Formats: sequence, structure tokens, C-alpha cells
Amino acid sequence: MSKFTGHIYNFLSRFKYPITIFVGILMVGVLGENSLMKRLGYAYQIEDLKEEIQEYEANYQRATEQLKELKRNPDAIAKIARERYFMKADDEDIFVLSDDEQPAGNTSENETVE
Repeated sequence: MSKFTGHIYNFLSRFKYPITIFVGILMVGVLGENSLMKRLGYAYQIEDLKEEIQEYEANYQRATEQLKELKRNPDAIAKIARERYFMKADDEDIFVLSDDEQPAGNTSENETVE
């Protein structure tokens, strides 16, 4: 046996229990399929998915209420058509106002500057 391998063997035999414990903790904590790091990541992912489920359930409830209202009240259809699709009755005029600010030096192609 060479001198180098003798030193390695001596080191390993002297510290075999701490080395085994360190490798075991490394396997449980970081490496492997069921490591603590992956479990924490999965726990955060589950929390995010639960929040997303709650948002979808709220959207579903809101849409269900709107559908019930549309089935009960025919005036609700006209209201939605006016609000979302800018439809109008024969005796109405629609003005669409925008809060978007235009940059000072940039003029649209459809605008005339006098």
C-alpha cells in the first residue's frame, strides 16, 4: 500500500462515524427524490396552486351569477352589450373616453395639427 492510500485509509477509519453522518444528512437534506429541499419547494408550489384555485373559484362564482342574471333579466343582455361591445340603441350616441395620455411630441396619423 502506498503512503497516500495509507493516509486516506487512516483518515477514513478514524472519522468513519462523522463522515457517515455527514453523508446521510447530505442525502436526506439535499440529494435524492424525497429531500427536504424538494419537499419545501413542493410545499410552496402547493400553496401557490391553492391560491390559484381560490381565484378560479371566485371567477366561477362571479360568472355563474352573471349567467343567472342574464337568464332572468333580458335588460342585462342589453347592458352588457352596451358596456363591453359598445353597441347602442337607435336613439343613442356613444362617446368612448380614454384616460390614456399621449406623449407630447407624438401625434397620431389620424390627427391634424393646425
